[in-house]
Amino acid sequence: MICNDFQDYVKWEEENMNQKITKKDTIGETLVSTVFLALDHGFGSKAPILWETMIFGGEHDQYQDRYSSYEDALKGHQKALDLIQTVENGE
Repeated sequence: MICNDFQDYVKWEEENMNQKITKKDTIGETLVSTVFLALDHGFGSKAPILWETMIFGGEHDQYQDRYSSYEDALKGHQKALDLIQTVENGE
């Protein structure tokens, strides 16, 4: 859905909060979350930045990466999981 103004976006956000979660995994006490941002976070870049992966907890707490495609977001989510598993396995 393309929102025409901020009020449309706020309404969409309220109605679709659960649909924003693209992927979520927990390893031990650490959460990896990839979400659809709904607003372009590219701030003038060529491709819109619409997905974000974050790590909550553990050694990489607050790690963040952003993507312009769904496919890249899924790859980035796996990259974050691999990062945590490396730490969990003591590598």
